[in-house]
Amino acid sequence: MHAHEYEAQDGVGLAELVARGEVTPAELLEVAIARAEAWGPRLNAIVIPMYEEARARLADGLPEGPFRGVPFLLKDLISAYAGVPLRGASRLYRDYVPARDAELVRRYKRAGLSIFGKTNASEFGILPVTEPELYGPTDNPWKPGYTVGGSSGGAAAAVAARIVPMAHGGDGGGSIRIPASCCGLVGFKPSRGRMPCGPDASELLHGFAIEHVLTRSVRDAAAMLDATGGAEPTARFCAPPVTESFYKAIARAPGRLRVAFCREPLLPGQLHPACARAVLDAARLCESLGHEVVERGPAIDRHEFAKAFFHVYTSGMAGEFRFARAMLGRRVRPHDVETSSFLLGQIGDSTPAGALSLALRRLHAEARKVHQLLEEHDVLLTPTLGAPPVKHFALQAAGLERRLHELVARLRLKPLLRIEALVDMTVERAYEFTPFTMVFNVSGQPSISLPLCWGDDGLPIGVMFTGRYGDDAGVLRLARQLEQARPWAERRPPGP
Repeated sequence: MHAHEYEAQDGVGLAELVARGEVTPAELLEVAIARAEAWGPRLNAIVIPMYEEARARLADGLPEGPFRGVPFLLKDLISAYAGVPLRGASRLYRDYVPARDAELVRRYKRAGLSIFGKTNASEFGILPVTEPELYGPTDNPWKPGYTVGGSSGGAAAAVAARIVPMAHGGDGGGSIRIPASCCGLVGFKPSRGRMPCGPDASELLHGFAIEHVLTRSVRDAAAMLDATGGAEPTARFCAPPVTESFYKAIARAPGRLRVAFCREPLLPGQLHPACARAVLDAARLCESLGHEVVERGPAIDRHEFAKAFFHVYTSGMAGEFRFARAMLGRRVRPHDVETSSFLLGQIGDSTPAGALSLALRRLHAEARKVHQLLEEHDVLLTPTLGAPPVKHFALQAAGLERRLHELVARLRLKPLLRIEALVDMTVERAYEFTPFTMVFNVSGQPSISLPLCWGDDGLPIGVMFTGRYGDDAGVLRLARQLEQARPWAERRPPGP
């Protein structure tokens, strides 16, 4: 198969070629590996190659699944693949090798996917950019020197560069939708409980986080949900059951929908004019397709939500360090992790348990406002991000603030971490770039970023559609309609 033929196909298309005998899984794998090698020095997207593991699986024979032979990549976070390192992009777990597959990886294998590597991410999936100290930054295929977003940034870069038609990602605060926006892709976060997270977990981040894929087409997102969706008996959450496949559902038009659109950031931050124009343009496109469009958003207390979400994340980081201590037999030291991660863990340790409980109550109270809005509307349209892709390291602490962080981490000055101003400063900077996505992690609703708009500098600008809890099919149907009305499949970044 020629490279240009491979690039032109999405995952469903490649699987159909394999099923008809027009190409073999081995041929597809070698094309994907060649593309990975060609893009490798430029992107830094694949950080753990698994070429020989993939070839060995081909030799043993792939299952007759719906994606048999389609090349695929896992994110270096959560996605346990027996015998392959799982580092979470952190020095802390540099030597950790899981003994068994995650349930989602088992389902990927049963679907027939040809898994040949793991992709870059931010450390522990925390930051909305992909520039970990362990692996270095992943570059944006559309414009060198700019972020791919995060935390599933390596996956996004690989899909945008057409190394693979789709790749695994996880979304605990926007980590599928953020890189999809930065790289011109479809990034779908399913409803809470729609995807498995076992056998080693019953929930991820209090149910806020969920895994799926980044794709170039809506039909791949739908077909992959058919192939891998469904919670296990040990799951704490289970999404409403479905009556037909998502792939079949998107073949039907969505009907006339009531679309609310919102330009005001849901969390602290200022909206970049390009993102404001993008959401207005998307609203007009919806209107041209016959949908009823009104400007209205949920009245979320943005500062209350942001601080509460921050406390949940810092508590989670503190818990991660305690878990690591039990597993490694020693406490986590500052040089084991990045300074920002260590600080988050210290802040979490300095936060009373009652504060975490209150933060969760406040988050759910604010999230209910989104559910209430969608009692009167079918879908909520917002920008995906507060700004177009930024340059590498633009979101990191610098100068005096960075030196203060390093001093606090090195000397473990926990009393300083209780200073409200320091926490407020960290919170404000953290959400400037992502003032929308994480609200829908708390609400648990299906949410998708679509590449409907592009900036004058050639960088993509995503817009986000969020539906009612459990209505994944409705969101995907609308996304498919928009994809057909304004196709993006022919857009490609310049080659390596």
